[in-house]
Amino acid sequence: MTHLNTQVTWVDARERLPESGVPVAAAITGRYPAGSADSENGLGEAFWLVRPMYFTTLHFSEDGTEHRNCFVDSDGYVRLPYGLADNDTVTHWAELPTLPGMTTHLVLGEDVQPALENAWRARPGT
Repeated sequence: MTHLNTQVTWVDARERLPESGVPVAAAITGRYPAGSADSENGLGEAFWLVRPMYFTTLHFSEDGTEHRNCFVDSDGYVRLPYGLADNDTVTHWAELPTLPGMTTHLVLGEDVQPALENAWRARPGT
């Protein structure tokens, strides 16, 4: 049977950044909603969560703003590494796991169905 468990190694974004173009899991901290009157200090509720993003050394937002060494989510929202911005920053990042039971992130064409069947037959921890 195929082993389906995976381990994540988190990297401190203050110490090292991923290679440009690499998709990652990003641990983001900030406040939601920013400027909320509901909290004691008017800054909203603090959060720390994980989102899939990609890292890039150069990104242009829809409005043409240039961003360097940033993380971008699927909505095009840009976040900087912790310490380089005031809110919504990336504290840590990790490489995304490989496909279940595989050592790669991508399978194409006629190899997809056999790979899926192999993963569906496998049981976690076996």
